[in-house]
Amino acid sequence: MKIELAHSPDADDIFMYFAIKFGWVDTKDYTFSNIGLDIESLNIEAIKGTYDVTAISFGMYPLIRDDYALLRTAVSFGEGYGPKLIRRKEKRLKRNFRVALSGKYTTNAMLFRLYYPQARPVYMDFLKIEAAVVNGEVDAGVLIHESILDYDESLEVEKEIWDIWVELAGEGLPLPLGGMALRRSLPLNRAIEIENILIDGVKIANTRKEELCSKLEAEKLVRISDKMLTKYLDMYASDESIELSPLQLKALDRLYEIGFEKGFWEVPIKTEDYLLPREYEMLRRE
Repeated sequence: MKIELAHSPDADDIFMYFAIKFGWVDTKDYTFSNIGLDIESLNIEAIKGTYDVTAISFGMYPLIRDDYALLRTAVSFGEGYGPKLIRRKEKRLKRNFRVALSGKYTTNAMLFRLYYPQARPVYMDFLKIEAAVVNGEVDAGVLIHESILDYDESLEVEKEIWDIWVELAGEGLPLPLGGMALRRSLPLNRAIEIENILIDGVKIANTRKEELCSKLEAEKLVRISDKMLTKYLDMYASDESIELSPLQLKALDRLYEIGFEKGFWEVPIKTEDYLLPREYEMLRRE
């Protein structure tokens, strides 16, 4: 069975998928083909229902809840860190400042818009945001992915999205950023098998992290390398990415509660209701 799996080109998505790509995971009778797109393109394609399995921003999941189930694996959360709102060091921001965001449907854009309702967003590819701020095309920009680790010395952080999250959600919850979703039209037994394969892929990637990183670097599949790659993966592709924990589920519920309260979607969302039902798998084994 052929499955289209779409993910972003950033290092954590590639890391979590390529154990499957390199044949380190038993994929049963499935053949996975991978499509690499920036996260906002993936969000838009998910709204269209384009791919069988796709990376998404957690902040847009309620918009596709009827067509996609939320998967438990390949998740990225921030713990005291996350996207950064940056500006030139000499720049002072007005209330209606122009800001570059990586997409309308990203989680960081959702949180940013709640905190800065008068700012004027300009949406662009995340790889172009740093240059847009440096060149004065925009007053500020929100850096995501590997960009948060190393940016131009003329820039400094105005606000951490992590701090916005804490102010909105309260202390003690990790910052939900991105995860995976699977098309509901797939048979349930197939959907559960695919989720388990992806869980194994993330687990094996973490078990063989050094070997996998070396291979990704050698084949030029990631944009960063050496210590910076290790640091980034420790942040966003660790053992915490293998499977949603109770605390991560609580954080997602809080994100969706905030979104409902602020009018981002029309109904309240409880994350557990939109995961694949594991009891079905247990019943089939009895």
